[in-house]
Amino acid sequence: MWRRCLVTLGLWLTVGALSLWSLRRTFHQLADYFTWAAVKYGLAFNRPAAIGLGLCVGLTVSLLLKESRFLLFGLTDKERKMLERSIQKRRRHSGRAR
Repeated sequence: MWRRCLVTLGLWLTVGALSLWSLRRTFHQLADYFTWAAVKYGLAFNRPAAIGLGLCVGLTVSLLLKESRFLLFGLTDKERKMLERSIQKRRRHSGRAR
């Protein structure tokens, strides 16, 4: 889960920041005249920024849904088995180091 959080954070810091920066003119126009049509056309005429923001928002929503599912329902059987294998593997490796 930590890897997904770090990837999401890294994506927001790179792609998200660049996308928001490229939309700065649109934000100035929206500050004067905010309409949903202006938001739509601002994103429609700046396709790379819209794709970048969509990617960031999509990954963030995915992360939040996965975390919510984990908090509400716990680990699935498959995830529990993978966690047990990982713990056993780490115990074997730490035993050799001593």
